[in-house]
Parts: sequence; structure tokens; C-alpha cells
Amino acid sequence: MAVNLLLGLQWGDEGKGKIVDVLTSNYDIIARFQGGPNAGHTLIFDGQKHVLHTIPSGIFHKNAMNVVGNGVVIDPVIFQKELENLSKFNINISSKLFISRKAHLILPTHRLLDAASEASKGKAKIGSTLKGIGPTYMDKTGRNGMRIGDLELDDWKEKYSALTEKHIKMIDFYDVDIEYNLAELEAEFFNAIDILKQLPFIDSEEFLNNAIKENKSILAEGAQGSMLDIDFGTYPFVTSSNTTAAGACTGLGIAPNKIGEVFGIFKAYTTRVGSGPFPTELFDENGATMSKVGHEFGATTGRPRRCGWLDLVALKYAVQVNGVTQLMMMKGDVLSGFDTIKVCTSYNYKGTEISHLPYNIEEHNVTPIYTEFKGWKEDLTSMTNIKTLPKELNEYIKFIEDFVEVPVKIVSVGPDRKQTIMR
Repeated sequence: MAVNLLLGLQWGDEGKGKIVDVLTSNYDIIARFQGGPNAGHTLIFDGQKHVLHTIPSGIFHKNAMNVVGNGVVIDPVIFQKELENLSKFNINISSKLFISRKAHLILPTHRLLDAASEASKGKAKIGSTLKGIGPTYMDKTGRNGMRIGDLELDDWKEKYSALTEKHIKMIDFYDVDIEYNLAELEAEFFNAIDILKQLPFIDSEEFLNNAIKENKSILAEGAQGSMLDIDFGTYPFVTSSNTTAAGACTGLGIAPNKIGEVFGIFKAYTTRVGSGPFPTELFDENGATMSKVGHEFGATTGRPRRCGWLDLVALKYAVQVNGVTQLMMMKGDVLSGFDTIKVCTSYNYKGTEISHLPYNIEEHNVTPIYTEFKGWKEDLTSMTNIKTLPKELNEYIKFIEDFVEVPVKIVSVGPDRKQTIMR
């Protein structure tokens, strides 16, 4: 049986957590394949809001097993808080949640390094969430990192101490004013490690490939979005992992020929958190309305998201890079009330009109060229059938499908799992 993928096609915050939650009943295993706790997957059901950072979004379903794959970096302190938040739901965590031995650990000094590095950049900062994720991936590729499996070794604290000493020297090198109490941070860290060690550690690539042989259904869950991919995103304003479909193979240890459907999630408009180019960003009343109606604040950081019209050039690029087979459009309800809706269908790139994503999309190089649509006034949030959607919205969806050459199979009209329309 093939492994299906679910990933974001913009700059993250597309609503992946909700869709994983909606789809989980169809799968035996939900497996997170990359990223760290800067991810904030928001799920709303039964009148309650849940925000997950590292734990896969299938954790609330009784029959699904959840795997944190080798491509993920784990902060034990944040992980402990997630577990504490789940404790009131009577979930048998030890039988439902498994962690790859090859997943890397975020140490307290990784977070300090993140802060020191960002502070040293001044106005050129990339907008890091300061969770220590970038420095952890740097240690991973530098072959210095600590992994979950190391915690099963007798000398793991020696390895921890050696890596921490190295980090402190690097922090001093940045020569910025970073105040910290390492003893306090370490006490919190070691306590969280004790909690983490109560969960089952697995050789996840063996676990998942055996599951495939046993015809179990697997959904691979991505974090962040394709435009934040370390290779194919708006570098250097990106995350530190491969957020695209290829990242599922390296982040879980599954072969490319085991991939089946690729579900791509996008908003009916576009948002971005932090620094970096954003061709369709709005600084007017329309952008402010999107932000207010869409509650556009980061689930993890609380930072306000920048808002703009849907960029179909960037979306088609993400569809191509990922091999998306089905699209899922989120937050269509947020666009209700606009007299006119715009979508970017090409760029003016240094005086020439182009329809592909170029190497550099900074505003001095790129100006969006828009196609306009008549808006709709209807409140979508209580609609349950595709036939009841406004004609203008259906025309908008049809245009998107024709442009990117992939069907839109789900339309979300609100944050609750019930506010989901299948097409």
C-alpha cells in the first residue's frame, strides 16, 4: 500500500493540522517527517482548540498510531508541555505515539545559538522563531548532533556536555548580549528528557516499511510550507529542512516509489510570517480585513501574519515541485464580503512578463500581474454542500484548477473539522 503525503504549498500556516485531523480516520498511521516545534498545527473540534507543535495531528483519534520521524528535530521541553496538554483527554500515549531513534534533539544551547545568530544579523535577520531549529539542523549536517537513540546509551550526558561546551564558545564568538542561566535551562531540559524516555523509541524506517508490507495505510504529515523549503523556498528566508514531498522520503526512510497521493494545502489567499519576499502582500484595508477575519496570528509564536492575494505563480511552482495530485483550499470563508478578488497570474520580472517563479522574487525585481474576479457576500461557515457555495466562489475555484492543472478536492469554510466540504 502506498504512503500518501500531506503538505503545505505556501509559506506555512495553510491549515494542515485541520486536514490531517479530518483525514485521519482513513489511516492506520500518521507520520510527521520534518521540521521542529516552530510548527503550530491547530485543530478545532467539539468546541475546543488544540495546538500541536511536534506530535502528529492524528493523536486525538483512537485507532491511529502516530510516528515522529527521523527528519524531525525535537525539543524535549516543548514536547513535555504538549504531553501535559494531552493528559486531560485520556489518550494512551505510550501505545499511540512513537519516536524515531534517528530524530535529532534540540538542546538548550541550540536555542541560545539561534538567538545569538539572529541578534548578530541586525536588520538582515531572517525572522527565526528562536526555537533552536536552525542550529540543530546545522549540527545534524555537521555530524555533531545528538539523536533520540543516544539517550539509550550510557555515555549520552558526556556527549551532551561536549556539544554544549562547543555551543557556548560559538555564542561567545557572536559577541552579542544574550542573557541566560544555563543551570536553569538544563534542569528543565533533563527533567523533560526523563519524561521523553518513557515513550517508545523505534527504528522508524523499519517500523514504517513493515507497515507498508502489512498493507497498513500511512499519511505523512509535513510542517511549514513548500515556499519555506531549504532548497526550493525563498532562500535565505526559509526553514532548515525539506518541506517538499522529497522530504518525506528522507524524513521517514521510505522509497519514492512508495508515495501515492500528494495532498497540497493552500489558503484562498496568501500569508507569510517573518521576513522575506512576498510579491502579493497587501498594505491596505483588504490586507487588514484578511488578517482580522482570518485571525492571522502564528499558532506557535503569536506573531501577526502578513496577508495578500493568492499567488498562482508560486502555487503552480509548489504543485510542480511536489507532484501534487489533489488540492485542498482553506479559509474560503475569509474572502466573503470582498467586492473584488484578485489573483496573481504572472509577474513583471525586470520589465518582462513571466509565468514561472524566478530565482529572486524581491520586490525590486518582481511586480505581480493580477486577474480580477467578482467577489461573493454569502457567509460560507454553515454551508455543508458544494452545491450551496456561491457561483462566484465556484468560478474562482475552477480558475485555480485550470491554472495549476490539479483538482481542488476539499474546500474548508471554517476552522472546525465539520466545516469541511468534499468535492
